[in-house]
Amino acid sequence: MTMVQGPLSGIRIIEMEGIGPGPFSGMHLADLGADVVLIERKEKGSNPGSTMPIGILKRGKRSIALDLKNSDDQELLMNLIEGADALIEGMRPGVMERLNLGPDACMKRNPRLVYGRITGWGQDGPLAQAAGHDLNYVAVSSAMWYASPAGGKPLPPPGLVGDVGGGANYLTIGLLAGIIRARTTGKGDVIDAAIVDGSAHMMNLVFDLLPKGLMQPERGQSALDGAPWYNSYRCADGRYITLGSLEPKFYSVLLDLLNLTDDPVYEHQFDKNAWANQAKRLSDLFASQPSAHWCELLEGSDACFGLVTSPTDAADHPHNKERGIFDDSLGFRQAIAAPRFASVSNDFLGEAPLHNEHRQELIDEMVSEQRRWIGAH
Repeated sequence: MTMVQGPLSGIRIIEMEGIGPGPFSGMHLADLGADVVLIERKEKGSNPGSTMPIGILKRGKRSIALDLKNSDDQELLMNLIEGADALIEGMRPGVMERLNLGPDACMKRNPRLVYGRITGWGQDGPLAQAAGHDLNYVAVSSAMWYASPAGGKPLPPPGLVGDVGGGANYLTIGLLAGIIRARTTGKGDVIDAAIVDGSAHMMNLVFDLLPKGLMQPERGQSALDGAPWYNSYRCADGRYITLGSLEPKFYSVLLDLLNLTDDPVYEHQFDKNAWANQAKRLSDLFASQPSAHWCELLEGSDACFGLVTSPTDAADHPHNKERGIFDDSLGFRQAIAAPRFASVSNDFLGEAPLHNEHRQELIDEMVSEQRRWIGAH
């Protein structure tokens, strides 16, 4: 297996098989060059969430199947942990402790280990043991509040705000911060990455705007939530386009391109009393022509414009195509690694391992490492 030679080359992560944000974080770390060892269940396909036929979230990882209730397999896992920088687990609080694989046991074998725990509700609190999913966590954290027009039911995009934004990305940041400190101090740490925490933390951008009046507690009454020049519109062909003409200078560009500069209806950008009429006029205007017309007129300008694409047609957008954001070479679509590094090729994606594919390879590596250690001492 060819490993990605990225900025995290030389860092080893142990990932306990799970679903959602944990595997996403592991994939991201592997994309950036980390050696991610996936600890799978013995029974192939026993965890549908992480053993899909395509396996995008498993790309770039190595795999070994272990029975965590078997003492020999537990010892094999501990040997892997001894040489690791970090561990990812997404069990309910207390499960890893009952398997004798909690932070205390693992860090006793490897004091510099960064033990990453990803859950929805966190390791403590009244809801810690309750089941939940992305929209539950972002509902409680308030990150779901603005996820709909005024009068509509809040519904965030699946998986993005909670699992990825507030969960996987915060776990990844926590792991990397812990690894940096461990390499300086020799002491590991335990990362409690709760989706409810991370998604609340992301809301600080909005919380910063609330006292200034740029965001309102009521949906549909704010510059970023309901303004006609910061919204989406349906075109004649049924596709949607977006406007983000927030700053006055960008709003001026929009009006100029739409020949609305001298229209008194649009004279006062931030007059909420005019928003309903402005929105109605813009809706009628954009509905009069197909999306291609508006792309030709507005795309690439400082009007702040974007065509709404679907997962099936996003790769065809000229900007996405030029940057090569999506890859279809394996017979299915996936997004390439992000962010990009000048020193690393962006056209390489690691393959997803077969079930238990690297068992012997990892065992041989451990034996070799033990021999080197004995020879050095």
